Amino acid sequence: MSELTIGTLCSGSKGNCTLIKYRNTAILVDAGRSTKYIKNALASVGIMPEDISAIFLTHSHSDHTSALKVWSSHYHTPVHASAAVCADLENKCCEVLVEHPIVFEETVGEINVKSFPTDHDSFGSVGYRFEVGERSVGIATDLGHVTERVREGLCGCAAAVIESNHDVDMLLRGPYPPELKQRILSRYGHLSNESGAEFARFLADNGTSQLLLAHLSEINNTPELAVRASTAALLDVMNKIELAVAEPAVPVLFNL
Repeated sequence: MSELTIGTLCSGSKGNCTLIKYRNTAILVDAGRSTKYIKNALASVGIMPEDISAIFLTHSHSDHTSALKVWSSHYHTPVHASAAVCADLENKCCEVLVEHPIVFEETVGEINVKSFPTDHDSFGSVGYRFEVGERSVGIATDLGHVTERVREGLCGCAAAVIESNHDVDMLLRGPYPPELKQRILSRYGHLSNESGAEFARFLADNGTSQLLLAHLSEINNTPELAVRASTAALLDVMNKIELAVAEPAVPVLFNL
């Protein structure tokens, strides 16, 4: 594994967990799915659970936190989250969480961590930027729309994990009840392929060369549709972009 790594260990409705690693510092963003899965995924890339320096949570939904209780009963990894997320998880996790305001800056080992607010239907929801010297990588998923704070948060990152959750036509024709469809389509829901593609173009125009499309719905999207939308938005710069799709249960990593 090269010096700086970012990518998903799992991604989607069944669980989300992202890895950032630089030299001897390894950080997880979210801890969805299960502790057993995360341990096996880490082992597949040569990392032990004890090597994880910290866990940073984006928000409190179960697909991002379902492994926390078991993980915390086995390991003493500091868990960082906004105060609102901590309050929501107070009775769900046995590990004391490190409370932060929505916007904060923290240094873990050799990695500087900055948060920025995201608009999602979960209190205290944030995205993250990770800096090592002049290099930055970041993650922003679970957001109904891309705000200026989100653009600022990831602008200039060399690599980014961004949301491409659903194809609007598939969602509208699909089996979800009307209220759930409306929630997903709302400004506090999830990004469509087209909205994700617009964000991908903004990032590409501002220095991002590696893009990982994440949090794809297994019911309302396909990897092919997500890639098609982003490729159309990036067509004239595709020779400068590495574009990949996160897998539901297989690590997908960028090495910088």
